Amino acid sequence: MNVEELLIQQSMEYKPQGRDLLVKCINPDHDDSNPSMRIDGITGIFQCFACATKGNIFTHFGEKANQLQIRRELLKRKLYEKQAESIGLALPQSLSMYEGSWRNIRPETYKKFQAFESSDPDYIGRIVFPIIDLTGKIRAFIGRHTTQGTPKYKVTPPKAKLPFYPKVEPINGHILLVEGIFDVLNLHDKGLTNAICSFGTKTISEDKLRMLSIQGVDTVDIFLDGDTAGQDAAKIVENTCDSAELLHRNIYLKGTDPGELSQAQVDGLKKKLYK
Repeated sequence: MNVEELLIQQSMEYKPQGRDLLVKCINPDHDDSNPSMRIDGITGIFQCFACATKGNIFTHFGEKANQLQIRRELLKRKLYEKQAESIGLALPQSLSMYEGSWRNIRPETYKKFQAFESSDPDYIGRIVFPIIDLTGKIRAFIGRHTTQGTPKYKVTPPKAKLPFYPKVEPINGHILLVEGIFDVLNLHDKGLTNAICSFGTKTISEDKLRMLSIQGVDTVDIFLDGDTAGQDAAKIVENTCDSAELLHRNIYLKGTDPGELSQAQVDGLKKKLYK
């Protein structure tokens, strides 16, 4: 029995978070309405980051962990991470290139981003993208579930350090920084080919921004969601750009999502920004 099988047996709802599983705290004295307990998906070691309850999920429920399976999975994880750091990852053997037009993105754009499908357990039901760094190495794979599967996005290996993606040529020294991979796909699909994504705003660092200047970038056009959360994040990114000594401007379109813009909207934005 593994950790997920045990949680299902105990009727405990969980949400994958990287290499961990997020659940409601099992401490009966903790009313954990916003799940704050993380369980290592291999070892079963858990900790609640709200009340500090610690332990092992197998021991807690009186079950015996398969120690041989745990050792194998931990070794597999370690080897996978080392491979990603040194020589990069290899494409899975059981893949077929994605040829659809999900979310109204042209097949040619999916081909440009090397999107694929696979029968590998990590990728079933997902459109998967190899995340390639400046040296040409595959650092990770990110798969987007096409139905209501969870998690919506799955990164393999978990907690991989993702670069800005993809490598692009700036337009007049400008790159367009968005948050998610489907934001960048939609913009490239409709002609804004200087767009890169950060895979979340918390991953944006001064060092990563400085690397852009080596690629001929002098200005970062920050284009996040046009809601309050997106604009709050944009202010933080602006401050980080200042620290990295990069010029910047915030592209604010109220109530918009870069991943949902139409062809006409992208055409208008491109003309406005880079005429």
